[in-house]
Amino acid sequence: MRTGKLQFVPEDPLAIPTFELKSDDEVGKHAIHKAANQPLQRLLTADSLQIRQGDTRVLEAVMPFPFPHLPPEQRGRVELLYHDSAALKDNFWGDPVVREVRVYTPPGYQPTERLPILLFLPGYSGTGEQMFNRGMQEVPFSTRADRWIADGTSRFIAVLPDVMTRLGGSQYLDSPAIGNYATWLAKELVPWISARFPATHWGVLGRSSGGFGAIHLALTFPGVFSAVGCLSGDCGFDLCYLGDVPQAMLGFGAAPERFLADFWTAEKTSSHQFSALNLLCMSCAYSPDLRAAPFPARLPVNLATGEVDFSVLESWKRFDPVHRDLSPLSTLKALWIDWGNVDEYLLQFGGRRLVARLKMDGICHEFEEFKGGHRHTSWRYDVAVPKLLAALES
Repeated sequence: MRTGKLQFVPEDPLAIPTFELKSDDEVGKHAIHKAANQPLQRLLTADSLQIRQGDTRVLEAVMPFPFPHLPPEQRGRVELLYHDSAALKDNFWGDPVVREVRVYTPPGYQPTERLPILLFLPGYSGTGEQMFNRGMQEVPFSTRADRWIADGTSRFIAVLPDVMTRLGGSQYLDSPAIGNYATWLAKELVPWISARFPATHWGVLGRSSGGFGAIHLALTFPGVFSAVGCLSGDCGFDLCYLGDVPQAMLGFGAAPERFLADFWTAEKTSSHQFSALNLLCMSCAYSPDLRAAPFPARLPVNLATGEVDFSVLESWKRFDPVHRDLSPLSTLKALWIDWGNVDEYLLQFGGRRLVARLKMDGICHEFEEFKGGHRHTSWRYDVAVPKLLAALES
């Protein structure tokens, strides 16, 4: 990293409603921050701003970066493709089987060029399309990628699919109560993209639910992906999901099937209603039960009495990376894991437990516990992506 450049680090100056906490829709502030003898963490290089090398002042000025794009000749392209999935046909909710897939290619890309491909999995309630948003204080994914490459990171291709469902997500599992999203991504989308964009290796990474999904895909389909990035990913289920239950209970005003109809037709939804939707999604992902009609899952709480069913929460643990057989990860070229030290979902505890398991099993990995929480952490891609690409190129 070039010293002497002023760079951006995200801050959390504003309280964010619960329904935004797990979303990739991050309209957060960014602050200029330099601490004595501390390396600057990179989001964007602000070429127009200079500081003296060795300057030990602390600058805490909230400041947007309104023009993040590089010159046209240094910018890649984004193609919009449509994939017709066999794996998603006849899914329980009748969600679309033809899915938008956005593909980023680096500046000057030629169709004969073989490059590593990274599959990016959005967090719960997020989409690939959403990651390309640009706002006054939002940096689109394509600009991040352009800047990584301009800063010396290996050239690569990125794939960002539309993963939305009627429940707001899928946890990237195969579930009879949602659809076969794991199979779609690993067995259909990867070869379909590879036939159009020659690949050297594939990696997969994501934040929050996307981080969990990255590890789940690597465990479920060994050999498909050579590098994995789990950024603040769901793990340690017995702690991270327990706090969602009381928030969700405040959001249910009707039985689940009626709640869903009202949710998607409402002009505005509350943070508690968002928590309720999230709980329904987790239930359909981890404890599907088509016999439990009209809603196809066992819930971890009785919506009438508020009694928690701990046996359901216990059954979810079979998907928890902390409790799974992690041996398929031993063949990866790179495994990156991180979490914030004050994560609102207590994922710092699950992350520490996961790392302890990896160490015990002798599985090579790299991890970081960074200073911060769960939200406004898209900048963590700036740490993870160069590491994964370096490993894929080695």
